[in-house]
Amino acid sequence: MMENPLPGLRLRPFAGDGDFPAMAEVANAVFAADAMGWVRTPEHIRRDYAGFTHFDAAKDVVMAEQDGRLVGYVRTTQWIDEKGILVQGQIGFVHPAFRRRGVGRELLRWVEARQREVAHAQDAAASVHHVYVTEGETSRAAFLQRAGYAPARHFLRMERATLDDIPDFPLPQGFELRSVQPEHLRPIFDAHMEALEDHWGVAPARPGDFERWQTMPTFQPHLWQVAWHIESDRVAGQVKPFINEEQNLTQNRRRGETEFISVGVPWRRRGLARALIVRALRAQRDAGMNESVLGVDADNAHEAAKLYERCGFRVTQRNVVLRKTMDCAGEPQARP
Repeated sequence: MMENPLPGLRLRPFAGDGDFPAMAEVANAVFAADAMGWVRTPEHIRRDYAGFTHFDAAKDVVMAEQDGRLVGYVRTTQWIDEKGILVQGQIGFVHPAFRRRGVGRELLRWVEARQREVAHAQDAAASVHHVYVTEGETSRAAFLQRAGYAPARHFLRMERATLDDIPDFPLPQGFELRSVQPEHLRPIFDAHMEALEDHWGVAPARPGDFERWQTMPTFQPHLWQVAWHIESDRVAGQVKPFINEEQNLTQNRRRGETEFISVGVPWRRRGLARALIVRALRAQRDAGMNESVLGVDADNAHEAAKLYERCGFRVTQRNVVLRKTMDCAGEPQARP
C-alpha cells in the first residue's frame, strides 16, 4: 500500500469491479454538490473502464480511503494534440463531506507524479497537465489555480429547453442530404477530422480510431444529418446527434445531444451548419425527445455559439480548461 502522511487517509491502487459501487457513490455526491447535471451507476463506470485505450488501470487510477471508506479517486488520461503536445488529463472526485482535509492535495500530488512518469517514459518534448472544470466546481477551480494551473480555454454548455418551434433553415443550393450507408462511414469520419484540424485541442486520428468510433454509444447513424456537395460528391457538413438513454433514465428526462458538428473549409459561411442543426433537432424530436444540449468552445474563431443561439440554444453553463505545463526535464511550471 502507498504511504500517506494524513491520519486515517491512505492511497491504494484500483481493485477492480468491487470498487465501482463506491466510485459511483462518490461521483454522484460530487455531481449533486457542484450542480454538474450527471448521474452515474456502477455499470456506467464499469463499461467506460472496459472501453478505455492507452490506459492501465493498475497504474493510471488511485483510490483515496479515509478510515476504510472510499472518499475520492483520480485517473489520468492522455492524448497528443494538434501541436504534438502530450496532453494528460485528470478526472477526479473528492466526496463533498471529506473536502478541505487534504484528500484533493494528495490525489493531485499522485496524479502529477504519474503524469511526469508517463512524459518521461514517452520522452515527450512537451506535456501539459489538463483539467476540465465545470462552472459549479468553484472550490476545485480555486484549489487548482493555487497549485499553479491557469485558464487555457473556455467552453459553454448550451441547452434548447424545448423542441417546439424549430426554425426552418433551408439547405443551400448545391448540397443534398443522404441517409447514412455503410460505405459512407469512412468519408464521414475523414471529413469530420479534416474539418476540425483548425480547432483547439483536437487530436489527429490515430490508428484504430475509425473502428473504435463505430463501437461508441454515441454512434447513432439513424439520427445523423450529413450533407454532400453534389458537384464534388464529397461530404461537406455533418451534425451527428445522439441520445444518452442511460442518463435519460437515471434523471427521468427526454434529452438529445446535438454534437459532432462540422463543415468543411470550402463550404463554410453558406448556412449549411444551421440547416443541418435544425434537421438534427427534428430528428431528436421525432425520436421522442423534448430538449437538446450541446457543448461549444467559447473561444471558437467561427463564433459557433452565435450560430447555436440562432437555432434556439441558450447558454446554461460556463466551463474552463485549466492547464499547467510540465517541464519534462524537471518540475512543472504554470501555463499562461
